[in-house]
Amino acid sequence: MTTKHEQILDYIRQLEVGSKISVRGIAKELQVSEGTAYRAIKDAEAQGLVSTIGRVGTIRIEQKEHEHIEKLTFAEVVKVVEGTVIGGRAGLHKTLNKFVIGAMRLEDMMRYVEDGNLLIVGNRVKAHQYALEAGAAVLITGGFDTTDNAKRLADELELPIISTAYDTFTVATMINRAIYDRLIKKEIMLVEDILIPIEQTHSLRPDQQLSDWHELSRQTGHSRFPVIKENGKICGVVTAKDIIGREATLTIGQVMTHHPITASPKMSVASAAHVMIWEGIELLPVVDENTHLLGIISRQDVLKAMQYIQKQPQVGETFDDLITTPLEEVEEGDRYYVQVEITPQMTNHLGMISTGVLTTLMVNAGDRLLRRYQKGDLVADTLNLYFLKPVQIEQKIRIYPRLFEMGRKFGKVEIDVLHEGKLVAKGMMNAQLIDRK
Repeated sequence: MTTKHEQILDYIRQLEVGSKISVRGIAKELQVSEGTAYRAIKDAEAQGLVSTIGRVGTIRIEQKEHEHIEKLTFAEVVKVVEGTVIGGRAGLHKTLNKFVIGAMRLEDMMRYVEDGNLLIVGNRVKAHQYALEAGAAVLITGGFDTTDNAKRLADELELPIISTAYDTFTVATMINRAIYDRLIKKEIMLVEDILIPIEQTHSLRPDQQLSDWHELSRQTGHSRFPVIKENGKICGVVTAKDIIGREATLTIGQVMTHHPITASPKMSVASAAHVMIWEGIELLPVVDENTHLLGIISRQDVLKAMQYIQKQPQVGETFDDLITTPLEEVEEGDRYYVQVEITPQMTNHLGMISTGVLTTLMVNAGDRLLRRYQKGDLVADTLNLYFLKPVQIEQKIRIYPRLFEMGRKFGKVEIDVLHEGKLVAKGMMNAQLIDRK
């Protein structure tokens, strides 16, 4: 039986894109309290089903596929530029494919404006009109308004006109930043990208016998299964370790592991890998916000995904990329180290290397050393710093990682950081290996 919360979410999913919803309207339509309707709408917003825009309200938007996450809807542009919608509200759910800056003569400008574009321009009312006629939305900078005719046309064509107090350069920078951040997110593989969906997942119920586990294990060749109730909610996990040596008359519910560790679809694969290593588990059920089973991931799935990630070109640079890219690897006889010059971006407000940047560099150096000894994916577990001195901007440092201990599933590295031959930092890093099982 579905809850009222789930019923509201299902109702929202069935609405046409562009539909306007409200707490009071949902409460009246589905005969629920306004508090329940409010919580469900907030949940829908978190899931990307709706978007709430100031002075406009909450509208049903199109859920973008993960591979197209670098594109923005006009509703999201309103939020990015802190703008006001002055026309064409019904088109806020649409996605822009390109933005054009109107900084030339009108005739020249219109050669670049196409259907689905966003024209960024100041108080040039003719440009507003022509852009709408060409099928483009308009973003007016400097806080200016437009003509009533343009507003009527925008409403008719369902193409938003947005006004923002920022100047054209600032607006373009803000939109570029938003798209750039999404490009980075696009490269982050999530659990939902690799999960085995519930339709292809084998599971057991808590009231089944141990013989059912033996039969399912024989049929599938697997030994670990999620345990779900009749309503589809996860209630446990059962493995060969739980079954072997137990009486055949017992039920799955009596031997299973209760309250299993689970993952959400939006969890990153790297986070899932860390959980599986730390907890020593081979199978991770993936559930929704109401603990309904959506599918499973295995340690092998995670390993394959992380190997795939490493082979992909990085579209957007993260702070870690910016910090570690200048690292230069050096070998002098049997000594291995990495060296880097401290750039302005690496410093704190005192002009000294930031502690966070230094630890990132040390972990990266330790990771590079371990990969020389052990093939596979490594996840840094801990880094203990027990000596630290400041180093100022534009100085070069050398980071010497030394293998302290190496096991089949872990590695320990002692790391020294030197500046002009003097020790400025010292630490010990532990890393876990994600092995194939």
